[in-house]
Amino acid sequence: MTTINQEEIQKFSKLADEWWDAKGKFKPLHTFNPIRLKYIIEKCTSHFKVKRDQKEPLSKLKILDIGCGGGLISEPLSRLGAKVTGIDASIKNIKVAKIHAKKSDLKIRYIATSPEQKLINEKFDVVLSLEVVEHVKNLDLFFKSSSSLLRENGIMFVATLNRTFESYLKAIIGAEYVLRWLPIGTHDWQKFLKPDEIEEKLKKLNLKKMYLDGLKFNILNSSWNLSNDCSVNYIMVAKKD
Repeated sequence: MTTINQEEIQKFSKLADEWWDAKGKFKPLHTFNPIRLKYIIEKCTSHFKVKRDQKEPLSKLKILDIGCGGGLISEPLSRLGAKVTGIDASIKNIKVAKIHAKKSDLKIRYIATSPEQKLINEKFDVVLSLEVVEHVKNLDLFFKSSSSLLRENGIMFVATLNRTFESYLKAIIGAEYVLRWLPIGTHDWQKFLKPDEIEEKLKKLNLKKMYLDGLKFNILNSSWNLSNDCSVNYIMVAKKD
């Protein structure tokens, strides 16, 4: 059994060389990163009772970035002191991530694998699954394998797209066909998940939802902000009991 969707892996592997081009195919993620990073830092420092004003506030945390791509989230977290492991099913993505981390003089462990392959025999304080679940197959296996890598009282972040009419208009029609922010075919609306669907799957694995927040794009200033509106992009944080 596997969570790897080969079609999705090939799709992103073809774009791997563009991960760090802020004006290229991954421009939306570069724009998205500041709010995601701020959110992760805020929730991690709050949950683990860490002072945010320290130079490396995440220095005591071990973080697993699942579906790390080229390392867009792994690198800033490493700079904040976290011991980061990034995994991705695309070998090409991992190669790009390793090269960029070396150039940036960052010690990040990158492994070409997926959670269920059990190549990692340790527990993490934080597990990130950001814009990943809509691209995997066998969600139950994915969440079970991911949660097994989280220690007790650890927290998991799941960021994805809601399956609503609004998300179809904005994330598929708008972002891919009209504005061309993303390559056509990047997303399959039917694979989007509603928050209660994810919450139910996590609850069965003894993960309790702590936070659910929407992420909304302001087209006037091209920036992302937190919102109570989870109809398109949202992020959930759950704690392992």
